[in-house]
Amino acid sequence: MPTNCRTLPRHHDQEITISGSLTERLAATGITDELTDLTDRQVLAGIATVLLKDDVVVDEACYGCANIEEKIPVRTDTIHRIFSNTKIITSVAMLMLYEEGKYQLDDPLAAYLPALDHLKVLKPGTSDVSDTEPLSSPPTIRQAFTHTAGFSYGTFQESPVDRLFMETGVQDRNGTLDSMIDKLAEIPLSRQPGTRWQYSIATDILARLVEVLSGQSFADFLAERIFGPLAMHDTGFHVAADKADRLASLYAPVDMMDESKGLNPMSGMFAFDPSEPPAFCSGGGGLLSSIADYTHFVQMLINRGRWQNTTLLQPETVDLMTENHLPEGLTVHLPGGMMQDHTFGLGVAIKSKPSPGEPDGAVGEFHWAGIAGTHSWVNRHYGIAGLAFTQRMPGFFHAFNQTFKRRAYEAIT
Repeated sequence: MPTNCRTLPRHHDQEITISGSLTERLAATGITDELTDLTDRQVLAGIATVLLKDDVVVDEACYGCANIEEKIPVRTDTIHRIFSNTKIITSVAMLMLYEEGKYQLDDPLAAYLPALDHLKVLKPGTSDVSDTEPLSSPPTIRQAFTHTAGFSYGTFQESPVDRLFMETGVQDRNGTLDSMIDKLAEIPLSRQPGTRWQYSIATDILARLVEVLSGQSFADFLAERIFGPLAMHDTGFHVAADKADRLASLYAPVDMMDESKGLNPMSGMFAFDPSEPPAFCSGGGGLLSSIADYTHFVQMLINRGRWQNTTLLQPETVDLMTENHLPEGLTVHLPGGMMQDHTFGLGVAIKSKPSPGEPDGAVGEFHWAGIAGTHSWVNRHYGIAGLAFTQRMPGFFHAFNQTFKRRAYEAIT
């Protein structure tokens, strides 16, 4: 049977005094019953959640299984494929180099990645990938942060150029970030830079920039400059053998149109084997982490760059990261029209109006998520933040994440 747990960390009495009422109000919303029901019905195999007030963990809970077949319960140290939650970490790495004066936001990408100096752009309305036009302006680092540089992703088939991503193996796990840039140089942009928000491979381009600007491999930079200082000991691009029993299985619905039919273990590209370090360390989606580790990262953002006695970023840099950088008139535009009530900062989405069931104070919340259902968000207005981690494809912006967030807002208001 699924195993559920709820714990309140007791670090010292002052924190319990401050946070106790919020913990009780969250429990009173019925969130425990709601998430237990999802795991009992196998809409989810399991899920872990964390709620913070300021930087203090006031509630953490685990429901269901990390592995249904072996009846292994979810724990806070269960290791998840976090996919696009990697992007916020990559953005922080780039901002650390920004503080060191390694680049300016409006520098052209080609100033550091010369292979991108001769990019072409697909003509509007054409389906012929050879029908291109010159750049109206070169894509910049700021545009790479904000997914407005004109690149596509290959995954969502939003543009005729997407098939070229698949055919050329742009994100081949046996390739490298350097070879990825060479492949991208031969693929036209899907649109002129700065004209539309389009989810893209741009954060992987930023990962290669981390290598070029720092002189380190991307994996080494993250390990030495972020994961070590933040005590994120279970976060990386592979899972060591002595931690393999903590890796959550990845699941998908038996029937995508009828969640009542349960889940099957997933295979294929997304269910990659993380037992060995990959050659291609994706800055857009390659990391694995636990909710306990990622909470440290979120606490650093809450504290505007600081975690315990470690400073990764200056407060003004975190403020810069979490303000809108889109040109006037542009909003987020995920496939299917999702999240058009958001603007975008340097690696994070920023809510410009409340979602259904949320208070007006939800405006300004910044967040991002992974495609298998790992979601983190920070609301400075209320001084709260939350995380919900599961392994269910597709899980990006699935109702369970919004349920937890909505109940957190209900508890605070």
